[in-house]
Amino acid sequence: MDCFSGKVWHHLPSKEVLEVFQVDPDKGLDTLQLKWRTDEFGPNSLTARRGKTKLERFLLQFHQPLVYILIAAGIITAALGEVVDSGVIVGVVLVNAIVGYIQEAKAAGALEALANSMITEAVVIRSGSTRRVAASELVPGDIVVLRSGDKVPADLRLVAIKDLRVDESALTGESVPVGKSTDLLPQDAVLGDRRNMAYASTLITYGQATGVVVGTGDCTEIGRISTMVSEADELATPLTRKITSFSHILLWAILGLAALTFAAGVLRGEKAADMFMAAVALAVGAIPEGLPAAVTVILAMGVSRMASRGAIIRKLPAVETLGGASVICSDKTGTLTENQMTVTAIFAGRASHEVSGTGYRPEGSIEGFNDTDQALRTTLLAGLLCNDTRIEYLEGGEKVIGDPTEAALIVAAGKGGLDLDAESKGLPRLDTLPFESEHQYMGTLHNQGADTPRLAFFKGSVEAMLDRAAMELLPDGSLAPLDQAAIRAEVERLGLDGMRVLAMGCKELPKDASSLDHGDVASDLIFLGLTAMIDPPRPEAIKAVQAFHRAGVNVKMITGDHAVTAAAIGVQLGLGIQTCPGQPTCQVMSGSEMALMSDEELIAKAADTSVFARVAPDQKLRLVMALQNRGEVVAMTGDGVNDAPALKQADIGVAMGRGGTEAAKEASDMILTDDNFATIEAAVEEGRGVYDNLLKFIVWTLPTNVGEGLVILAAILMGVALPILPVQILWINMTTAGCLGLMLAFEPKEPGIMDRDPRDPRMPILDSELYIRIMLVGGLLLIAAFGLYEWELRTTGVQEQARTVAVNVFVMVEAFYLFNSRSFTRSPFALGLWTNPWVVAGFGIMVVLQLAFTYVPFMNVLFGSAPIGLLPWLKIIGVSILAFIIIEVEKWLRNRPAKAVRA
Repeated sequence: MDCFSGKVWHHLPSKEVLEVFQVDPDKGLDTLQLKWRTDEFGPNSLTARRGKTKLERFLLQFHQPLVYILIAAGIITAALGEVVDSGVIVGVVLVNAIVGYIQEAKAAGALEALANSMITEAVVIRSGSTRRVAASELVPGDIVVLRSGDKVPADLRLVAIKDLRVDESALTGESVPVGKSTDLLPQDAVLGDRRNMAYASTLITYGQATGVVVGTGDCTEIGRISTMVSEADELATPLTRKITSFSHILLWAILGLAALTFAAGVLRGEKAADMFMAAVALAVGAIPEGLPAAVTVILAMGVSRMASRGAIIRKLPAVETLGGASVICSDKTGTLTENQMTVTAIFAGRASHEVSGTGYRPEGSIEGFNDTDQALRTTLLAGLLCNDTRIEYLEGGEKVIGDPTEAALIVAAGKGGLDLDAESKGLPRLDTLPFESEHQYMGTLHNQGADTPRLAFFKGSVEAMLDRAAMELLPDGSLAPLDQAAIRAEVERLGLDGMRVLAMGCKELPKDASSLDHGDVASDLIFLGLTAMIDPPRPEAIKAVQAFHRAGVNVKMITGDHAVTAAAIGVQLGLGIQTCPGQPTCQVMSGSEMALMSDEELIAKAADTSVFARVAPDQKLRLVMALQNRGEVVAMTGDGVNDAPALKQADIGVAMGRGGTEAAKEASDMILTDDNFATIEAAVEEGRGVYDNLLKFIVWTLPTNVGEGLVILAAILMGVALPILPVQILWINMTTAGCLGLMLAFEPKEPGIMDRDPRDPRMPILDSELYIRIMLVGGLLLIAAFGLYEWELRTTGVQEQARTVAVNVFVMVEAFYLFNSRSFTRSPFALGLWTNPWVVAGFGIMVVLQLAFTYVPFMNVLFGSAPIGLLPWLKIIGVSILAFIIIEVEKWLRNRPAKAVRA
């Protein structure tokens, strides 16, 4: 499709744009023009790109090395004739696949959500008449008429406007509706500054306009975002990358050990068939059958805990990924801030007044307010009555009908005791002078009563008011010459704090005046005061940023707002932004600055910059990629269509549940139900706890497999019968994983979990110290199991009893080792026995199962076990306690230097 590449529509005069499309704005396209353009450009809809089918997504759940190992185990056990055990393993594989499929079933919906955002209708001028058509029928050159409440159906170059304001927050991140004009703009104007353009999927909040379609379907800004979403990399999470790497190592280790066993036996003169079965037994012992199931269950537990704290996980591995995040890139509006414009300062009667309270409920106060201060009260009254917005107070919150800036003025007046209904009755409105971008003010005319002059209130830009005023109102109600220098100094001070400043004025008109026009406001206004407002940061977000900094996680704010506003919010949030003399935004990177940087420059500077302002959608994506290039694990939050590409590219995308667009939600891995940045902190904490518990399970379960493999290998090398049979190995692995290991999923988060730095994503899942722990416990299992097996065999001469002792050694050592594994640094006595009662319950269940394994007749037949006496049990318990003590001593020795340093 020809997207008119090279055409910079905002830099072309509207007359020239119309000439490019050969269209008269009063007549629109004729039938013949419409037909060939429809054939040439196609429908105004996004191209559907093929995603994975349901079957493909399900089959991909099996495409994991650990699952390959499980499938191999199932085949091997089936070949051994153990149909029940083979069925159990196949069941584990299927459960893993089904859970993973359900969690990721909706992950391919981002493009469909983007396409749905463009399904609407449009009013067009064609062949000289106005008609309503489906937006999908629009073609380049169509003349579209826009009115308040309309969704913009395509990308338009505006050719005529009347008081037009557009909510572009979903596309640019701008926190308030922007005024539009038809003026020519510089070629390098960023997306948020293109005031003569209206873009598909944005919303008209006020006014009217006519525009010519310059982009449809994939050639719109929304279409470009759709393309970026489809092209963004599907990243494996740090956990899945580590598990994959670890599984490959484990797979080759198992195959190598099995081959070594087979070769050693054959070299000793044993039959090849017998050695093959022994190698199979070793492989079955070394395969951690319970690991994939445990990973799924531990992650699912994390999903449940996160949901209770307001974070809904859409992709299972994302539970852990957030815990490993080293950088969090956050949208500003509604996430870090309240998304409710709030008046925080008023300058009236030559005095400054701070305003407390946030949000759209009149809760708070005005410093120094009293009813005798005529300047302050009249400033509030002007903001209240020169206003077309209404606030509905509902049970679930507040609904603003109109402009959020005007809503802030209503709330500020309420804090001064002024009620909109009462004041409107006392000063009924007679006429309105709507806001127009060329004049930069709005006015309303009010009746003060019979035989009384009419009173006009005005609000607008500071320049518009100062140019038309000569006097100002003082607190005692008297007038004085306007002190412009003092007012401009106050405006500059408020501007440095990122405030949006409005000026208020009034004027008395003849008592018979019934209308208001621009001539009435040309001169002789009385200046009332200034109101300064901002979308304030959430208090809990400030605390969350502090917590992230303690946890070694960098927070970066990305916004469509201007640099001054972004810097002010950055200072309040504690993002490390400092003001510099003459350069209030010296540590803020703007989208225009980013556009001039090479990839290498951006990669170098991205880490040291905390606030990014006026950033376009493709720049958000580029920023995320630059941070990932530095080896960072990046979490990205957002709510708009413009955030979707970056959300998909990030290691974990976090969308807003309340105010977020469907495109953002579908591109994300996690959704915040309360749109609160503080919830991300809670989710990071849960994610770290999930990773800890997963690591504890791995370090707990692998020694069993190591020990079983070593026992088989030792028996082959010594030329003796196997101390444990393959079916007994399966019993040990499956029952201990379910009854003991999974209890670690319920382990509470350890103290100080948010006071340590994020994990290095380049490090393997197990470090050298944990490998030493695994080999130590595996060695203890080898010595204890083989030793007691030989002791029992020589004492009783009964093979089944000796093997039963060996199996019980494995299970009981693992049961006691479970208490060691609750923490890598603290003893179970320091943790407290009942802080995780599930561990105690699992221990009790495992004891019951082992008694059944040992004494129930059908279990003896099924697993080749036999009853044993009291003395063997005392030996088993004794070696288990000894192993527990040895592991605790090793833990104490390993952590003693760190404790000495901390002391």
